[in-house]
Amino acid sequence: MSTASAPIRVLVVDDHPIVRHGLLALLRYESGFEIAGDAADGEEALELVLATNPDVVLLDLRLPRLSGVEVMIQARAKGATARFLVLTTYDSDDDIQRALAAGAKGYLLKDVSSHELLQSIREVMRGNAALEPSVAARLLARMNDNPNDELSTREVDVLQRLVRGEGNRAIALALHVSENTIKTHVSHIFAKLGCQSRAEAVTVALQRGLVQLPRP
Repeated sequence: MSTASAPIRVLVVDDHPIVRHGLLALLRYESGFEIAGDAADGEEALELVLATNPDVVLLDLRLPRLSGVEVMIQARAKGATARFLVLTTYDSDDDIQRALAAGAKGYLLKDVSSHELLQSIREVMRGNAALEPSVAARLLARMNDNPNDELSTREVDVLQRLVRGEGNRAIALALHVSENTIKTHVSHIFAKLGCQSRAEAVTVALQRGLVQLPRP
């Protein structure tokens, strides 16, 4: 007889009460999650990370007393094992780079949908990255100057499904990942192929023999 998996314990950190309370309400409503606590500033967040040992920390970057980046750096230095998922309104290259360098496993903007946020928490819990598609594309643009970098096996899988005309939701269901993860893969594909649209990516991929047309 199988047993249900343990809920994901989440610590919510945001200095805006409306945002923080909204996130707490979302997590309380959704099954599979448990609230480890909430904090309105960086010092309180650091104390709770060390005291409650949450699975995932939803963390804003701009906080009173200690910034989100400082929270991650100090928590890691003190042996914390929590996975940090940044949820912020700031998407400058400097913010993104500093957050990822400090140990963030994901970086989302606050206009993300509730569904994508919950899926991203699950992805981070599984050990995967959860990046806003625009953030992923900008990282690739900065890190990969060569648009002809080899596609990963998963990216080829996604590309083959794009050739079939499948949307993000259908691909996510088929590959058992979140829609946000598929958006990130699509951004990677665009960057590596030097394309701006799905149609262009499909055309380039077929021309290069990276994928095959579906059989009738």
